[in-house]
Amino acid sequence: MTATPSANPGANPNAAPSMAPSVQLVSDLVTRIPEFRGAYETHVLHQGGVLPHVFFWDVVQGTVRSFLGEDPGAADWRRTLDFLEEQSARGVLGIDEVIVTSFLGDLPSPQEPGHAIVEQLGPVMAAKFVRIRPLG
Repeated sequence: MTATPSANPGANPNAAPSMAPSVQLVSDLVTRIPEFRGAYETHVLHQGGVLPHVFFWDVVQGTVRSFLGEDPGAADWRRTLDFLEEQSARGVLGIDEVIVTSFLGDLPSPQEPGHAIVEQLGPVMAAKFVRIRPLG
């Protein structure tokens, strides 16, 4: 009896592994909203690769600064929210984990500047936000 080298015996063992949904989310974000490219390149340099949950700290900060009008060079917060709403609506676990945990979960609290951005969330993200932060 011979052992099968993988759980999928028809798979090409030399094929590149597919990109994890969370890493694909970051790649798609940077492609769609190139203003995040500088933060992305710095992130990859310092982290030695893409760590989506860590990178999304920069996404939250840039989005809130844009919402508050503090950084004219930042990506327009509406474009970022629109992109994340589209991605949230897909229902992909790895994508949802990043958006819920490391974007919605890190938005400003009610007493912090920029909290009003939560009123601008699309219906999918707004529903997820209320579930994880019922008090705002």
